[in-house]
Amino acid sequence: MSQPYIRSQNNTTSSPVHKFLKEEDDLLAGVIPAVTVVVEGRSICHRISLHNHDGYNSLAKALRHMLVDYEDEQVGGLDLSNAVPGHIVAYEDMENDLLLAGDLNWKDFTRVARRIRIIPVKGNSSKGKGCK
Repeated sequence: MSQPYIRSQNNTTSSPVHKFLKEEDDLLAGVIPAVTVVVEGRSICHRISLHNHDGYNSLAKALRHMLVDYEDEQVGGLDLSNAVPGHIVAYEDMENDLLLAGDLNWKDFTRVARRIRIIPVKGNSSKGKGCK
């Protein structure tokens, strides 16, 4: 007995709903451009397609893989605050405002983010200097 809404093509099964979602993803990939990832202090930029990620954790993992020389499988609870050690993740929106990534829900973020900036965290510049 065959199941409704499932058809077989070349020995694979797929539903019309899955086919529609795949076509919708392909359409979004053509409409939503990849954003530039800029690491302060480096001359080479990267590009990342936000529509390929389902949330901030997925983005954090991609940034870690893209920008850190190693992929530490032991890192638990990876998020934007620790994706790139010693750096914070910010983004430029449509009005060129610089905002901390993670402040919007994911769908709004993907809609307004135009550039992701990885900014080094600056230590206390007076560290090691005594008061006079």
